[in-house]
Amino acid sequence: MLAASALAVPSTVLAASVTIDVRGPDGRPLPGAVVSVESPRGGTPVVRGPYVVEQRDITFQPDVLIVPVGASVVFPNRDKVRHHVYSFSKARKFDLKLYGREDARSIVFDKAGVVTLGCNIHDRMNGAIYVTASPFTVRTDAAGRAALSGVPTGPVTIRVWHPSIRAAGNVLSQTASVAATGLSTTYAIRR
Repeated sequence: MLAASALAVPSTVLAASVTIDVRGPDGRPLPGAVVSVESPRGGTPVVRGPYVVEQRDITFQPDVLIVPVGASVVFPNRDKVRHHVYSFSKARKFDLKLYGREDARSIVFDKAGVVTLGCNIHDRMNGAIYVTASPFTVRTDAAGRAALSGVPTGPVTIRVWHPSIRAAGNVLSQTASVAATGLSTTYAIRR
């Protein structure tokens, strides 16, 4: 997971904490959603790595990985069977032909967006890489909460992504303003 405070905010910019509770259409907490807070004064995330999406037990682990623009992601195969990992996503198309146990391939993700992962051999294998240009991007916890620190005060755009969101690109966004005292809000996803 990309650390929310991976980039220090310049000392001339006031920064605050942001807490967002994400609720699904049923009103329950939505764990595993990606929340990105974009500020015109927010800077860019630092590429730290290593970033890894393993193929293990015929699944992608983690099922969703957040990386900054410019990150290289390694795809090691930990299964006894071969995999053929691919993506047709606009943000990054690629095709890693069949490779076996303990082999690995890597891909650089140089454009922000959601990259949906699949395996040509195992149709039930699904995953995603959320490539972000914001240093304030995290996944919600089991309680559906995203907590970010060091967010610059002022106007922001909040984006929430989850595969179950029924909107273009599975993303919803809204504008908000971060006060010096912070921002705490609930983001309810509608049907």
